[in-house]
Amino acid sequence: MTMIYPRILVLGGSGFIGSLLVTRLAAQGRRLQVPTRRYMNARHLLPLPTVDVVEANLLDDAELARLVEGQDAVINLVGILHGDRGTPYGKAFRRLHVELPERVARACVAQGVKRFIHVSALGADSQGPSMYQRSKGDGEAAVRRVFDAWPDGALTIFRPSVVFGPNDRFLNTFASLARFFPVLPVAGCSARLQPIYVGDVTQAIINALDDHRTYGKTYPLAGPQAYTLKELIEKAAAWSGHPRRVLPLPMALGKLQAACMEWMPGRPLLSRDNLDSLQRDNVLEAPIAPELNIHPASLEALAPSYLGRKEITRFDLFRARHGRH
Repeated sequence: MTMIYPRILVLGGSGFIGSLLVTRLAAQGRRLQVPTRRYMNARHLLPLPTVDVVEANLLDDAELARLVEGQDAVINLVGILHGDRGTPYGKAFRRLHVELPERVARACVAQGVKRFIHVSALGADSQGPSMYQRSKGDGEAAVRRVFDAWPDGALTIFRPSVVFGPNDRFLNTFASLARFFPVLPVAGCSARLQPIYVGDVTQAIINALDDHRTYGKTYPLAGPQAYTLKELIEKAAAWSGHPRRVLPLPMALGKLQAACMEWMPGRPLLSRDNLDSLQRDNVLEAPIAPELNIHPASLEALAPSYLGRKEITRFDLFRARHGRH
């Protein structure tokens, strides 16, 4: 396929999904700009010859305009799992999931950058049970409003389910917990999730980038099989070499457990809002669109290799809580 968008601004490009996406786009010869709050956070991208890492404040409109100017496309991967509480969501969720995507979309219009790919989340819903889901839903609505009013714009939204892969904060966290606790008490055990491999998410984005058939579309993404949360925790523990029994907790007791975790230093391993998200199954309602040309890998084919390849140390919980890899 012809490369229509050779110069790309990738927001959130130093994160879990972004790092692999940037690496793969760079391998195609595209020139990429990756802004980050701290230069060293993106040091692993510096060896890539077509990648320009810059320190920038995305919350500053003038800086954002300078970043967007001269680009052919913008990809937004910025997202958080935890934030302060509020109605319908806290300030952090509002700032990063709603206001930032809208500001990026408006900057694209102002700078004439027609192609915008926005990565949201499966379950995004302005009326959803969690702040995370509501803010993701409102963020989608905001960028749609901007691009619906711009006939020349080419917006595509992706909604991935839980994303797994080396250095993920999902399976690796449960594997770390299994190293230290003989029983894992967890609420929401019956919730169903359909994890997708990080490589499949990035490939879907790459395949859609230059494909006009994806313009104006929203694509849910998930793996080939759904599991209960209990099954996923048991698998993560077993694959790490520390099989453990999972003890289902009533939701009220789980909320108390999560509230205690929220008071611990650093990023919580589990929040009350995470449990609110589990009130709805996180699974596909229809097959993945054929134009994306991906055939998602199974959890069983990939997760055992990275969960079991090292002995988990006593510092892993600290790294998980503070978002360090």
